[in-house]
Amino acid sequence: MAQLAQVNAAVLRFPLDDARLAGFLTAVDRIGTLAERAPGFVWRHPDAHVQPRVETIVNLSVWTDYPSLHRFVYRSAHGQLVRRRGEWFRHTTGPTTALWWVRDGHEPTPDEALARLTYLRAHGPTSRAFTVRRRFDAEGRPERR
Repeated sequence: MAQLAQVNAAVLRFPLDDARLAGFLTAVDRIGTLAERAPGFVWRHPDAHVQPRVETIVNLSVWTDYPSLHRFVYRSAHGQLVRRRGEWFRHTTGPTTALWWVRDGHEPTPDEALARLTYLRAHGPTSRAFTVRRRFDAEGRPERR
């Protein structure tokens, strides 16, 4: 069996202690708890939002399937934060989110996840790393929209 891993990396507009990030930082724990209670949630990296990497926030989680991830990201309170991302994060060229399939029980590391995102940026969507818009199934076949 396979589960869907996702990584999202965003570059902060301000230092972590800047008051302009207060809305984001206040919501992090609440949204993390919401994710953990969402149907289809499997696992999330415990320090994903608080590990700045050159002012980059990395979010890493695993889900049973794409529909579960989609419902959480766009149809829950998390969607309100997605709409406000421009307030807290810099615009970057290229994908900021990568998806890939992992074996059941595998908990990807931030380094593994960022390597997938780097691969996606260099090679475009493939079964190794893909986007929300151009997905692949667990057997590596492109999904039809």
